[in-house]
Amino acid sequence: MDSETARRAALDGSVVLIDVRNPDEWLRTGIGEGAHPLSMQDPAFLDTLLDLVDGDRDRPLAIVCAAGGRSAQVARALSAHGFSTVHNVDEGMMGSPAGPGWLGRGLPTVPWQG
Repeated sequence: MDSETARRAALDGSVVLIDVRNPDEWLRTGIGEGAHPLSMQDPAFLDTLLDLVDGDRDRPLAIVCAAGGRSAQVARALSAHGFSTVHNVDEGMMGSPAGPGWLGRGLPTVPWQG
């Protein structure tokens, strides 16, 4: 899934968009509009994610990181944990061979509040 598609889907409620980067990255770039910051390094990651989706593992998710690597890893792990629809935003925030990324596309961000 590209960044623009992920943003539109998050804003219309058809996916829950999760930014799995770390707080230093959120501070530097902001968080994509419509995304929930939830670092993959957070020990409570799965519990917090389940709270975000009201325990519904069938709720579609889109996972974004900097360039698509970590988000792909998280997407695979979530699928293994019973989440039925998990999309990787493979161009990430910064861009990758898959595309220019959230920032490269000029998509809106919001500051991370910490």
